[in-house]
Amino acid sequence: MISISELSPKKRAFLTGTILLTGTGLSCRVLGFFYRIFLSRTIGAEGLGIYNMVHPIFGICFALCAGSIQTALSQHIASHVDKGRSIFRTGIVISMTLSFVLAFLICRHAEFLATVVLMEPHCFPYLPVIGISVPFAAFHACINGYYYGMQKSHVPAFSQVAEQLVRMAVVFLIASSWLRAGYTITVMLAAYGHLIGEVASAAFTLLCFFLFPPQKKKAREPFLSPGTAAPLMALAFPLMGNRLVLNLLSSAEAIWIPSRLQMSGLKPAEAFATYGVLTGMALPFILFPSAITNSLAVLLLPSVAKDQAEGRKGSIAASMSLSLRYSLYMGILCIGIFTLFGEELGTSVFQDPDAGRFIRILSWLCPFLYLATTMGSILNGLGKTHTTFLQNTISLLLRIVFVLFGIPLFGIMAYLWGMLISEILLALLHLWSLKKLVSFTWNAWDMIVKPALLLMLSIGIFYFTDGLYPFSGLLPLFFETAVQILFLCFCYGGLLLVFHFARRGKDQLISCFKHSLEKSS
Repeated sequence: MISISELSPKKRAFLTGTILLTGTGLSCRVLGFFYRIFLSRTIGAEGLGIYNMVHPIFGICFALCAGSIQTALSQHIASHVDKGRSIFRTGIVISMTLSFVLAFLICRHAEFLATVVLMEPHCFPYLPVIGISVPFAAFHACINGYYYGMQKSHVPAFSQVAEQLVRMAVVFLIASSWLRAGYTITVMLAAYGHLIGEVASAAFTLLCFFLFPPQKKKAREPFLSPGTAAPLMALAFPLMGNRLVLNLLSSAEAIWIPSRLQMSGLKPAEAFATYGVLTGMALPFILFPSAITNSLAVLLLPSVAKDQAEGRKGSIAASMSLSLRYSLYMGILCIGIFTLFGEELGTSVFQDPDAGRFIRILSWLCPFLYLATTMGSILNGLGKTHTTFLQNTISLLLRIVFVLFGIPLFGIMAYLWGMLISEILLALLHLWSLKKLVSFTWNAWDMIVKPALLLMLSIGIFYFTDGLYPFSGLLPLFFETAVQILFLCFCYGGLLLVFHFARRGKDQLISCFKHSLEKSS
């Protein structure tokens, strides 16, 4: 087995970066779960639904001034490392200018946005708080893009943890002080938590930027180079347009879901509660393992962009095969976990049976969701942003059709089926586009059939040994479920490793046999 020290510097940086981002991402998801549990107990499912309705405004602003520029910085700096500092400075000046304009517009027109755009006047007091957070989000997004472009992921990784820890600590302090003073805890607590997290992340990345700069400063280096803005924005504008359209469609979807649920027969409070359970309780569980694929996706984009700039098609094909294999491995495992334990997780964590029911249904999203994430990042790294935009738009429009016409007839179940069908379509479209660009190898037996059979075998081992479980009924439901999930993961991962090394040994034996035959002849 190849050790990390024997890998090439590029592969070693990619692997260690993925492990680091995955570790911190999973830590953030765990912390985020405790935070969401706290919010669900304090502001309730209805409050979570109202809070999640404010996020489309932030998402649109982030797409315009931060997310697209971060991706462009990451891609452009990876291809032009020698101009990294100048490119970063250009990007942050543009990003911060846009962010301050957007923050001012949100604060100035909060009532209009809540009443006319979001169609929910209750969102009005929370929008100015969300607006103030936009410049902080843009600032740390640009610094993260610089580090990703230099393939140094330690600062972006730890900034996520710092953001979660500071947010949780300050929000808990605010909540306890409000309770002592006799104030009622409202959705404003969640809005303050969002702002606090963005401020903490921006402060952490700024401190790290001075202490651990991603690139050494050159002597007599100009603050802004004249030729950096045009190529950077040439990359950023298509991404900006793509993300804006996609965020507008996602925002329309989020705004329409509660109103369509009311058309299906639910009262307003019930509609917001159902929406809150779905987006604030069930979906975070489904997205929890995506910390791994998100880490892969973030690092794949600059890596693939660099490979393309240097003409290494073989390396691109290897990255695609690797990400395809492990996205499917993980997605198939998550189907088993959430199907078996979805109800226990929803009941034990959020004390809501609907959350468990949604988790079980959404479990079938996992392989396609993880595939779409990694394959979409590779397409962006290859410069095919228009392709990912068109395919994401098709997927979102399909979901909106289910929202508009399915929810009034069949309730929230129509939206869950719409999510599944749209993610399947998106993953297949991404794979089809990549197959036309790069010739990569994939084996349905190795990547789908074998892990599915090993999952069923692992489930069989789990049920066979269930009676031998020594802590049954002794631990709280959540911890007992967590132990059972870890046991299933251990069985599945162990079987994958056994079959991997068995096949590797078989291949080596066949190779030795052929070699001996050639020598004897």
